[in-house]
Amino acid sequence: MITIAGSINLDLVARVDHLPAPGETVSGVGYAEAPGGKGANQALAARRAGHEVRMAGCTGDDANADAALSLLDGASVDLSAVRRLAEEPTGVALILVDAETGENQIAVVPGANARVLEGTDDLILSAGNALLLQMEIPDTAVARALEAARAAGAVSYLNIAPFRPAAAELARHADVVIANETEFAALTGEIGLADDSIDAQMTRLAAELKAAIVLTLGADGAFAATADGMARAASPAIEPVDTVGAGDTFCGYLAAARAEGKDWPEALDLACRAGALACLTEGAQPSIPDRARVDAFKA
Repeated sequence: MITIAGSINLDLVARVDHLPAPGETVSGVGYAEAPGGKGANQALAARRAGHEVRMAGCTGDDANADAALSLLDGASVDLSAVRRLAEEPTGVALILVDAETGENQIAVVPGANARVLEGTDDLILSAGNALLLQMEIPDTAVARALEAARAAGAVSYLNIAPFRPAAAELARHADVVIANETEFAALTGEIGLADDSIDAQMTRLAAELKAAIVLTLGADGAFAATADGMARAASPAIEPVDTVGAGDTFCGYLAAARAEGKDWPEALDLACRAGALACLTEGAQPSIPDRARVDAFKA
């Protein structure tokens, strides 16, 4: 079982001619609503990778909740640990996507996500389980979940996105830390590590945190610094349509691959291929590919 504790949102996505500069108004060329939230995205990715998945999170008791949970429910993700709160709205993400490059700007209004894991009853973890976390829920919730995973003997994955300074301390309690280039630079800056070589930075960070460190590099693939040394995987060459959700797809597939016993190079390769495929379709959750499609997609 893979448990994801994290955010559940409804994404409001506008495609624009170009991403606006501060103070600039731009014209939209399309609009859509889709289920999102980093936690929910990663839960769906792990489920589409072929694993049993439990989602722990919070929504409002409103119409947006039904829309935000629709794809998780349709994929048979266990939603018994999702609480609906009458006093809070379902979280929303306001997303602008550059129609030409696929790059994006995102603002998140957390709503009920601020109440995730106020108690520990929502987490049912056993030895050998996996727990996947992100930073769209309160720091106290992430800390509580990491503590519960350690106590249960579960393997914990912490995706330090979106980055904030508390990630530097929280990462010390995770078994696997996942970051993109920007988040990795911020994390090493907070901890006080610096080196010219990425390999050396990752090796030192893994030793400092006593965790496996996974660095995603977009079109350049991914690296991992682990107890077994460095592992690398390439990313397939693609023309991206929309990069929203690609990182979450990577995280869900990585946790799934490791849960089924794949070694680090194999796991990174599967996750990179899944993340690349997610860039070929608009939206976060609608873009997450199923396992058969990923298995057939080669770098």
